Amino acid sequence: MAKNAEAKASDVRAKTPDELTQMLLDLRKEQFNLRFQRATGQAEGTARIRTVRREIAKVKTIMGERARGAEAAAARS
Repeated sequence: MAKNAEAKASDVRAKTPDELTQMLLDLRKEQFNLRFQRATGQAEGTARIRTVRREIAKVKTIMGERARGAEAAAARS
């Protein structure tokens, strides 16, 4: 995925749990770097900060949906 491209929810849903965990880790590292750049005055564009926050939310939402789905399936068994 390109740095400036926003992930679609359908693309994120197609990933495995390991890929989602890695994606979340990468996004959090990027978020940290962007915050650091903004604090030191090196940030060129602040729009990427918002995009990264939204992508983190997408990943966490899908991970939560899967966890709730697994809990529901286990409760039915």
